Amino acid sequence: MTRIEVTLDNALTSMPVRAFLKAQTGISNTIWKRIKNSGTFAINGVNANAARSEVKDGDIITYDILRPSDIEAEELPLDIRYEDEWLLVINKPAGQLVHPTTKESHGTVGNALMHYFAAKGESHAFHPVHRLDRDTSGLLLVAKEPQIQYLLSPKGCKNFKREYQAIIEGQLTPSAGTIDAPIARALPSIILRKVDPEGQPARTHYRTSKTNGQFSLLELELETGRTHQIRVHMAHMGHPLLGDDLYGGNMEWIQHQALHAFRLSFRHPMSNKDLVITAPPPEDFQQISAGI
Repeated sequence: MTRIEVTLDNALTSMPVRAFLKAQTGISNTIWKRIKNSGTFAINGVNANAARSEVKDGDIITYDILRPSDIEAEELPLDIRYEDEWLLVINKPAGQLVHPTTKESHGTVGNALMHYFAAKGESHAFHPVHRLDRDTSGLLLVAKEPQIQYLLSPKGCKNFKREYQAIIEGQLTPSAGTIDAPIARALPSIILRKVDPEGQPARTHYRTSKTNGQFSLLELELETGRTHQIRVHMAHMGHPLLGDDLYGGNMEWIQHQALHAFRLSFRHPMSNKDLVITAPPPEDFQQISAGI
C-alpha cells in the first residue's frame, strides 16, 4: 500500500490528485490509469474517485496498485546496504541471477526479496531499476513501487551513476579515457555481444586505479547501459576481464568475471537527498587486487 502525505505550496489551497502525483512522484500515464482504476484510492482513509478529487495540505493519500507476482518467495541471504520506504540497494554476490527466468525460477534476487517483503508484512512487487549479469557482483537498486522505478529510469533520472571496479590482464593505454564503441548482438548467438558500427551507442569511462604491469585494477563508469557493456569494451581493447571466459578472459586466477559494482550515486526521487552507497568487492576479487 502506497501512502503519501500531501504538502502544498502556501499559494495553493488545493490541487487535482493527478497534478499533485505527477509533480510529487512523476507518475506515468500507465501508472495513473492503474491508480484511478484500482478501486483502492483513498483520501484520509475514505475511498474516493481519483480522477475527480482534489487534495489539500496535510491530506493522506493511499492506494494499492500491486499486481500479483509470479515470483516464488524463497528464504535466501540478502546483503542490504540501504533501505527506506521507497527503495533498497542490495549487494548481489557473483553467481546469482537478478530475475527468475523460464529455465531458472529459483535462487534469484527476486525470489529472495519476495520472501523478505512478506516477512516484514509488506506488499511489493519486484522492480529492479537496472540489472547485473549473473557473475557480476555488487550493488543493485530496487524500487518498491512502480512509480519510483519510473523516476529512477533513464527517462526520469539524469543523475544516476553506476561505478564499477574491474581487473584486467596487462594495462590500458592511455591509463584513463572513454571507450565510445557501439555494441550489437554477435549473431547467431543470443548471448554474445560485439562492437559493431551498426550497434547501439555505448560509452564507458575508465581510469586505472593501480597496475603492476601483469594486472590492472580499473574504475569504470557507465554512461550507457548495454548488455555486457564493460565486458565487451574491455575485450575490444584487447584486455578482457579476468575470469570472463565468454570474452576471452584468463580463468586461472578467478572463476567469474572480475567485475564489481562498487558505488551507486543518485538523487532520491522522494526526499531529493543525494545518496552514495558503496560495497567492497568479494574476497576472491580482493585477493587479486591486493597483489597489484
